Amino acid sequence: MASHPPAACCTVGFKHAGTPQGKSIRIAGKYDAYLATPPPQKTHKDVAILYLPDIIGVWQNSKLLADEFAANGYLTLLIDTFNGDPVPLQKAHDPAYNIFEWLAHGSNGKNPHTEEAVDPIVVDAIKALKGEYGIKKIGSVGYCFGAKYLVRHYTDGIQVGYVAHPSFMDEDELANLGGPLAIAAAEVDPIFPDERRYKTEKILKTTRQPWQIFFYSGVEHGFAVRCDLSDKVQKFAKEQAFYQAVAWFDHYLLAEL
Repeated sequence: MASHPPAACCTVGFKHAGTPQGKSIRIAGKYDAYLATPPPQKTHKDVAILYLPDIIGVWQNSKLLADEFAANGYLTLLIDTFNGDPVPLQKAHDPAYNIFEWLAHGSNGKNPHTEEAVDPIVVDAIKALKGEYGIKKIGSVGYCFGAKYLVRHYTDGIQVGYVAHPSFMDEDELANLGGPLAIAAAEVDPIFPDERRYKTEKILKTTRQPWQIFFYSGVEHGFAVRCDLSDKVQKFAKEQAFYQAVAWFDHYLLAEL
C-alpha cells in the first residue's frame, strides 16, 4: 500500500465550534448525506465536490468543512460511507476497541466497511450528483479513509482529487490515477510516514497526471479535519490545507468550463 491502514490516531482530535449551514439528505433512498449549497452569486455552475470523510463520518467538523467548500462556490455532497456506523471521536481511548474488527464487520458484526460495502455507496453518490443535480464535473476530497476511495473511483466519474493524511491507498490504483491529485501530508503521521510518502511520489511521477504533495510541519495525522484550533501552528496548517484544496479545484476542475 502507498499508505498504511487506519489506526488509533484516526479517531482522536477536537470538535470545532460552528453551526452547519447545509441540510441532511438521503442518497439512493438509503444512505445518509449532508449537502452544502453555495450562495447563488458564487456558485460554480455544473461542478460539485464529493466529500469522502475519515472514519468519524458525517459530523460537526466534516459538515463545517463541506460548508467552507460551498462558501467557495462548490456544491458539496458529504456522504456517509459507513452506512450509519462511523467511529465516535476519541474512541481510540477505549482499550477494548478494535478498529480492524470494525473495518471487517462493523460495530454490530453485520455492517462491514470493506471495499465491497463502501464502493456502492461512492458510486451511488456520484450517480446522484450527475443525475439529480445535473453535475458535469466532479471533484472529490478524501480525508484519511476517504482517500482510498477517492483514488479508487476516478474510473466512476471523479475527475479531480484532493486527499489529506491518506490511509489505505492502494499502489496499483494510485499508479492508474485517472486525473489530477493533490495531497496534504502531516509531519507526524504513522499512517502516511516518510517512506510511504516517498513511495507515493515515485508512483505519481509515472502517472503523467498533474499532482502535488504539500508537507505541513508541526501537525499530526488528522490535522486537516480535527486539529486543535487553539494552537496557532495547527490552525494555520489546517487553513492552508483547505486553501490548497480550493486552489487545486479552481485550477483543474474549472479549467474547461
